[in-house]
Amino acid sequence: MANPPLKGIISYPVTPFDPVTGEVDLSSLRKLTDDLVAAGSHAVAPLGSTGESAYLTQKEWDAVCETTLGTVAGRVPTLVGVSHWSTEGTVRRARVAARHGATAIMVLPQVYWKLTEAELERHYGEVARATDLPMMLYNNPGTSGVDLRPETVVALARKIPNLTMVKESSGEVSRFGAIRELSDGELSVYNGSNPLALDAFRAGAAGWCTAAPCLVPRWVLELHTAVVHGHDDHADALLRKLLPFLRFIVRHGLPRTIKAGLEIQNRQVGPPRPPLLPLPPHETQQLRELLTHLLADRFPPPAA
Repeated sequence: MANPPLKGIISYPVTPFDPVTGEVDLSSLRKLTDDLVAAGSHAVAPLGSTGESAYLTQKEWDAVCETTLGTVAGRVPTLVGVSHWSTEGTVRRARVAARHGATAIMVLPQVYWKLTEAELERHYGEVARATDLPMMLYNNPGTSGVDLRPETVVALARKIPNLTMVKESSGEVSRFGAIRELSDGELSVYNGSNPLALDAFRAGAAGWCTAAPCLVPRWVLELHTAVVHGHDDHADALLRKLLPFLRFIVRHGLPRTIKAGLEIQNRQVGPPRPPLLPLPPHETQQLRELLTHLLADRFPPPAA
């Protein structure tokens, strides 16, 4: 895709909850969203798995969508995760996102029964027809239980004109190039696997979808800048320092680790929503040490 609507660092905010009432804390959400934009994020993507979208009521989901998009206020593009167990629910969310000014929508095949190719085509087709927004297909077999391989993704995109982007989180680097090659470059590919950030960019990924900027935005943005300017040694040095942190937040779960990190930074977002539990004390101390190391460290100097 010659000029994708999203590129660069696409930041994922958590959904804050009041620690006493358990209700969505829209004031804290505004602050977190504004922080992500101010830090230099190239786009903001609410209501993914990091945002605990699956645990929100319909009213809460709508409020988070409206509040996030209203706070961004067009300063950067927005990508709203609209996935729901049913096609009807996904369509409804897509229309809400469009009404509040989303740049694009993202759809994970969030299913209980494994869908056939015909069912996937109908599901994505109906969601696509619900708005005129570009749509990102999200492949994350680890959370959805469905693995959409490059051939399937490209076949779907050929039948659904506004399916123009793919977020690939299988952990297989080869898929970034395969999707681009099979689609003759028509599909833009985005990385959703944090430790693969550099491999993905070097394989042609248009962007990196990540919650890491909630805690260490300057490191993530500097890594992207190094890639864009071809400073390979600098990018490699940055990733080596980031990797322990990136692996930690993935291994221990994004909602609980990002929220624990924000609490460490005295940025109140409340606990994750049950059935999720807060990060245990021992792991919280490990995260504190990782953040202290990164935030106190200077960037490795770029090559001359």
